Amino acid sequence: MSGFFQEFKKFAVKGNMIDLAVGIIIGAAFNKIVDVLVKQIIMPPLGWLTAGVDLADLKWVIDPPKLDEAGAVVSPGVVIGYGMFIEAMMDFFIVALTLFVVIRFINRLKDKAEDDKNQTVPTPKDIQLLSEIRDEMKLMNGKSAA
Repeated sequence: MSGFFQEFKKFAVKGNMIDLAVGIIIGAAFNKIVDVLVKQIIMPPLGWLTAGVDLADLKWVIDPPKLDEAGAVVSPGVVIGYGMFIEAMMDFFIVALTLFVVIRFINRLKDKAEDDKNQTVPTPKDIQLLSEIRDEMKLMNGKSAA
């Protein structure tokens, strides 16, 4: 049993696991931001442009709900609420666009940092050492072949 806990501890303390946990927490917080952005900032003007129609309320009624004499719902009917789907698609689009912009920015920084010709960004020591080892190996292989 102690072997199981040791293995779990090794798994849980790995850097990848912690990075994943941080990513999930930040993703959940980002989801809240996007949700508020769509529902409170984008949808009200869109509803105003569409004569006050709230997209979340859009639905297609196939079979209307049936009420009894007292007004209580006897049968809920069949209703397809496609407005919520439109809002979810807008949420997804905003998240995808934001992630694309962030990843594009990170890739540009990474490409700039890995560019040998760019002297404005200092080369990290490990990459510099690997480059020197590569150059030495090329030199040694060139001499041994001759």
